[in-house]
Amino acid sequence: MDGTRPLDALNMSRGKRVIVELKNGKTFMGELQAFDIHINTVLENAEEHVDGELKRKLGLVFLRGDTITLISPQ
Repeated sequence: MDGTRPLDALNMSRGKRVIVELKNGKTFMGELQAFDIHINTVLENAEEHVDGELKRKLGLVFLRGDTITLISPQ
């Protein structure tokens, strides 16, 4: 990954499942569909997880970039 910029790394995860953690402690898992320079993020087939367990299935979600602390490919 030498020379890769942060948005390039996110771009490589487009269409793949990712884990997104928010500042409020919530965790979402879903397929990364889109993002912008503010890291506003759209997940498809999204699920909210609490303490590692599925809380609810949400489908399509939009997450504000300023609430995100981590995005990790699964």
